[in-house]
Amino acid sequence: MPHLHMEYTANLPELNADVALMRLNNALVASGLFGAEFDIKARAVKVETFRVGTALGERGFVHVKLALLSGRSPETKKQLSASLLAVVQDVCEWPAEVEVQLCVEILDIDRESYTKTAISR
Repeated sequence: MPHLHMEYTANLPELNADVALMRLNNALVASGLFGAEFDIKARAVKVETFRVGTALGERGFVHVKLALLSGRSPETKKQLSASLLAVVQDVCEWPAEVEVQLCVEILDIDRESYTKTAISR
């Protein structure tokens, strides 16, 4: 735990997803809220088909979802959201010709039903 999902539109060629995920993971580790860096699972999905609003202008987005075990305070969630948004804002040069929206969403995972195991070799 936690699970980080990053979706980003295909019209953002300067966004290096691997670099972005590493920086986001480092921000989570730096928060001191998680037991071990090994517990952070992050993935990125490039969205090829998308629409932002109804205008014809070039638009795009990066949407980060962070799923955490339930029980964190609203203040903690807000702090995590703000730190992840700061990382995304600084992760690359955003194209001047694309109106880009960056957002972070914090989701609760039901603590009572979540299970996990690790298989080491």
